[in-house]
Amino acid sequence: QVQLRESGGGLVQAGGSLRLSCVASGQTLSRPTMGWFRQAPGKQREFVSAIGYSSVARLYADSVKGRFIISRDNAADTMYLQMNSLKTEDTAVYYCAVGRTVVSRESNYVYWGQGTQVTVSS
Repeated sequence: QVQLRESGGGLVQAGGSLRLSCVASGQTLSRPTMGWFRQAPGKQREFVSAIGYSSVARLYADSVKGRFIISRDNAADTMYLQMNSLKTEDTAVYYCAVGRTVVSRESNYVYWGQGTQVTVSS
């Protein structure tokens, strides 16, 4: 059974930074892609970023490009999301996911974490 556990969320002022982590345990896909999604109150879940197994392929939503950095440590089965220059509109529950390819499509992602809350105050 695959488990994904996110951490690192919290309350931060606009302009600040946070680093999210996602630890995977159990048997996942072979050479899995890992990704981050988020869901703000009253909105649909949206893609944030994804990274391929070798860390060469990385994809970002336009809304976070230049501010967020995705990375992973395969030896530790961990993925990170460094979030800089945070805006109030980044407030959401952030979800970690494991999938097959580096795409933004939700249907590509097979396993999901429970989410971690990020709140950015003005």
